[in-house]
Amino acid sequence: MQVSLEYFSQLAGSAEVTFLLSFLMPLTMVLTMAPSIIRIGVEKQIVSGVVDRSSHKEITPCVGGIAITLGILFSILVMTPSEVVGELQYITAAILIVFMVGFMDDLKDLTASYKAAGQILALSIVVIMGVRLESFYGLFYQYWEFHKFFSILLSGFTILVIVNGFNLIDGINGLAGTVGTIACCSFGVWFYITDNLALSVLAMSTAGSLLGYMRYNMEPAKTFMGDSGSLVVGLVLGVLAVEFIDTASTAELTEKYRFTNPVAICIAILIVPLFDTFRVFSVRLLRGLSPMQADRRHVHHLLVDAGLTHLEATTALGLYNLTIISLAYYLDPLLDLHFLILIIVGVTTSISTAIYLKNKRNKRTRETLALNQKA
Repeated sequence: MQVSLEYFSQLAGSAEVTFLLSFLMPLTMVLTMAPSIIRIGVEKQIVSGVVDRSSHKEITPCVGGIAITLGILFSILVMTPSEVVGELQYITAAILIVFMVGFMDDLKDLTASYKAAGQILALSIVVIMGVRLESFYGLFYQYWEFHKFFSILLSGFTILVIVNGFNLIDGINGLAGTVGTIACCSFGVWFYITDNLALSVLAMSTAGSLLGYMRYNMEPAKTFMGDSGSLVVGLVLGVLAVEFIDTASTAELTEKYRFTNPVAICIAILIVPLFDTFRVFSVRLLRGLSPMQADRRHVHHLLVDAGLTHLEATTALGLYNLTIISLAYYLDPLLDLHFLILIIVGVTTSISTAIYLKNKRNKRTRETLALNQKA
């Protein structure tokens, strides 16, 4: 009996069980508490209205971020081993800050300056406390070590781009949850097999929370994650991305877990929010508009406007994300960093352009039919 108790005690404290439970615990928690949170959201009118650019047709609660954040934080507190919990304390503080900023925005639409100030405060905490890019890691063929001040600025900017990029793809049912789950699982599994249990718990806690949330966000959606969720998940992804690039480039790892081009692998994992943000901002600037002006030029809007349902568009983008990750993983040992990035971006640009042109043809056809009917 004593042997059995010791065995189960050791099993409960093993890295394998921690990894598994850090995913299953928030998944179960979010599935269980989301209906109550949604009901409160309806009662308190914490909802997303319908505007011209909306993809939804009904007023919907935007309280999914509350469940997601509670799942992440609870899992981190319970599942992070005591010897490494200190690695996540500043990240947890930053999560709480962006959650409060996002929640206040969901309640009463904060100005852009207030939102930016909250995000900058949160990411300043994590980068000053050590979540930093220390070099270009071969990008532009540069390997020199950054000055600390420049490292903080570049790391903060990188995380800020990822946070807002993820926020921008939360435009149709299931997409942000799907892309976030894929990215978190990709990072989480790699951190686990390279013995970084703290970041693995962070990643898998987020993945589990997102998967539980998706039960209530798939079409027809019962709730949206809102800014309180998208900013939190974006921050987590930003932290994981920076830590992945730095660790994969500098740590002493077993050869089979090493990447030749960690920067390209990270771009592949986050290709959907990164490319969509870059494309949309570029189009707006070329048209003489503010890059922050909301519209329906996002790739998920183009897919829906092309005739796909939310589920079909989300599935297409999720499968594309997995395909690009697989392609980058396969080509990583074979190609130069810049050539690999060129392939990733080139393929994505080609597909995005084809979708845009198809939409343009469809729109022209509809306009011609409408004129013929009037005639």
